[in-house]
Formats: sequence, C-alpha cells, structure tokens
Amino acid sequence: MNSLAFATISELRAKLHDKVISPSQLLDFFIERFKKFDPIINSTLEVFNKDSVLSASSLHGPLAGIPGLAKDNISINGQNLTCASKILQNFKAIHDATAIERLKSAGALLMGRTNMDEFAMGSSTETSAYGLTKNPWDTSRVPGGSSGGSAAAVAAGLAPWALGSDTGGSVRQPAAFCGIVGFKPTYGLVSRYGLVAYGSSLDQIGIFSRTVQDTAFVLSEIAGQDIRDSSSLAVEKKDYTALLKDNLPAGIRIGVVRNAIEAEGMDPEIVSAIEEAISTYESLGAQISRVELPTLDYAAAAYFILSRAEAASNLSRFDGVRYGLRDKEAQTLSDMYFNTRHDGFGDEVRSRILVGNYVLSTGHADAFYQNAKVVQRLIRREFVETFKDVDLLIMPTHPMPAFKFGAFDVDKLQMDLQDYFTCSMNLAGIPAISIPCGFTKNNLPIGMQLVGPHLSESLILQAAHAYEQKTEWHMKHPEGF
Repeated sequence: MNSLAFATISELRAKLHDKVISPSQLLDFFIERFKKFDPIINSTLEVFNKDSVLSASSLHGPLAGIPGLAKDNISINGQNLTCASKILQNFKAIHDATAIERLKSAGALLMGRTNMDEFAMGSSTETSAYGLTKNPWDTSRVPGGSSGGSAAAVAAGLAPWALGSDTGGSVRQPAAFCGIVGFKPTYGLVSRYGLVAYGSSLDQIGIFSRTVQDTAFVLSEIAGQDIRDSSSLAVEKKDYTALLKDNLPAGIRIGVVRNAIEAEGMDPEIVSAIEEAISTYESLGAQISRVELPTLDYAAAAYFILSRAEAASNLSRFDGVRYGLRDKEAQTLSDMYFNTRHDGFGDEVRSRILVGNYVLSTGHADAFYQNAKVVQRLIRREFVETFKDVDLLIMPTHPMPAFKFGAFDVDKLQMDLQDYFTCSMNLAGIPAISIPCGFTKNNLPIGMQLVGPHLSESLILQAAHAYEQKTEWHMKHPEGF
C-alpha cells in the first residue's frame, strides 16, 4: 500500500480500473496518511468527511476515484472557505468554483482544503492565520507561497495533485521549493469563477503534481471557456496528454534568459543545475540561444504596485456587513468597519491594502498605478517580440533554495523579491511551468521554468515532459514520508 503514496495518476487509474483498489479504499489510504503526517507539516486546514467526498463526485470520468486537494481560496460547495484568514473564519462556500465543478464531474475526489498565505499574500505560507506550513524536505524551512500547503501536501505524498492560485508566482515558486511540478496556465484558460480574488487581472488557478503528465491530466479537465467568467477565453476542451512523448518537437527553439541566469544574488547551485538542464535539452535536439529580457528588472516593481492596487479594491468587500467576522460591540458604523478589518486581517494583508489605496489615491495614481500599467504593456510587448525568435524560454523559478522560517522578518523587500522571476508571466498573461531540475548539497530542491507564448500549454507540457523522461529529479521524495 505504501507504493500508493507517490504513485502517479496513471498508476492509480490503472489500479482502480483493474479493481486492485476501490475509490473508497484509496481515499481511506490518503486520509490515514494525513492523520499520520500532516501534524508534522500542517499542509491542510481541513480533510473532509469521507462520505461527503464520495457523494460529491460523479465517480465516473478520466479522474474517477483520484483524490486531490484545493487551496483554501477556491470555493467548494458546503465547505469552509476562509482564505486562511480570521475575517472569513467559519464562512461556508455556497457553490463550487468552475474548476472544482469540472473536477467532480470528471470523477475526482476533493478531499480537503490546503493552508496558504492569508488571502494569497506572501511567498512562504508564514502569513496564514492558522499556523505555518513546513517544507517536507526540511521542516525548519518554508514550503514557499502563497500556495505552500498544496505544494507541501503533494511533495509529502498526501495527495497526487492539488490546485493552487498563481498571482505572481504562487504556484511555481512553492513547487520549486518542494521539488514538484507547478503549472500556471494562460490567463483566461481556466475559469476564475469561485476563486477568491486577490489581483483579478493577474490571478490564475494552477496545478501541483509530481509529474508533467499528471498536470496534463488535471489541466485537461479544468481548462476551457466558462460563461460565468468574463475573462474566460473561447477555448474548447482538449486532451493535453495526447502529445506527451519522450522526445521534443522537431526543430524546437529554446531561449535561455541570460539576464535571469546571471542576475545578481543567484545561488550558484541553482545556476549550475539550470545549465545542466540546458545541456539536457541540447542533447534532446533543442536549438538553444541566449536572449535578454530587459524589462525583467522592472517587473517586480510593476507587480508590487498593480497587485496591491487590485487587492485594496477586491478586499474592500470584507467589511463586517455582508459576511465573515463582525465586531458586534462597536457603537458606530465606522468603528465596526475599522475594528472588523483590523482584527480580521493579518499584518501582511493590512499592509498591502494600505499600499494599494495609496497608489490609487488622488495625486499618486499617475505616478504609480498608471506608470506600472505602462511597464506591464512593455513587458507584454517584449515577450511577443521574443517569441518571434524562440518557441520557449528557460529561466530560474527562484533565486535561492527554500529559506528558514523568519529569514526575512527584518528585510521584507527580500520576501517581495521572491516573485522576481515569476511575476512577469502574470503581468503578460502567458503560461509557465516549474519543473524539478536538481538539488543543492543540502538536499533542497531546485526548480526551473519553461515559459511560452499565449496558449502554448501543449508545447510547454511536451518540452517539460521530454526533459522529465531524461532525468530522475521528479522521482525523488522527502525522507520520512
């Protein structure tokens, strides 16, 4: 039975099909693993009642009987939806997010909701109101964020896949820290209906798994147009596993982002691992060239401003009037607003709301918000021009391995710069995947990104899968789990 913990979706599907194990037994197996191991890493805020999980799924379809998890900002009908915040404590979702609805229709078993940085604001899962999530590779270190709970659970073999959300890198960075696959689709490919908004123009539901093929299985079920989401793209449902082969598409051109690889402060072990991965791609027949993305230096600043501006707007709805926490002792409406938001939101969320309101305020909007929008357009244009010469890009996912808890308590800027290599893709709305490409001498995972143009998911997954078949990084698992 222990072989099930790190089995792929394909392997689990085969066992279910051959009746080696039933969906109920498989669910029992993972529930028991949660009881044993999750007290160590605190990846999940709640594992649902077994009967409710089974009854909510169709138990028919491509993912029939396959358990998975969802980040606690993705709506699951009848279950708590707190965004790891006190302000939404005990709030229950009244509908399924479109992604959840589609997964249930495909037979998947949504077995729990994962810990996260409060309202997806953070890069370490240290801002959750419900405790830290720990990295299963080294429990003194963070799993990344904001989707750290989802990443840690998959890495520890508590579920074969999980959903997260990626606003500036919050799927890819924790995937890299935890040694698994993290995928952010093109903006609009996966419906945002039922995803609690942080930055509406940047947010995208993403996928965690241990292999590229598993990611393709999940993406095939959740992608496609949704009339309930005005930003949803008119894209038909397709099978993203169909083109996965051991080799690369003939003549594929891959650009290595030189100013990312050579960026100041890059950990030498990460650079070495990525250069080795580049050599692997050359051996697979890829045409490798070195390219520059000058706007990369401005992306983090633009993301900082735009994400906080949108957060200030989106989080204004949490005021104690309509739902969630309310200060019932307040004597005035103003005091009720103030006390509810002060007591309900954590420090990081309050800080981002303040900054967001500042950059949107009269006298500052032109200097900050409008200039950031100009930079965003430049970033988009630069990617479009770059992809005229190459098919995909390789760049780091993170500048350093998973760091210790509290490492950036004094220097908050360094925490914000965790998004340095990932937020450009959110600003441009293009897809990217982080895949394992090595380990440090301290046995900490290293990830790298493959980035493609608008709606290039199939090509990105092909290239990532081909690399995966030539390496063994995805087969390694943390000891003790």
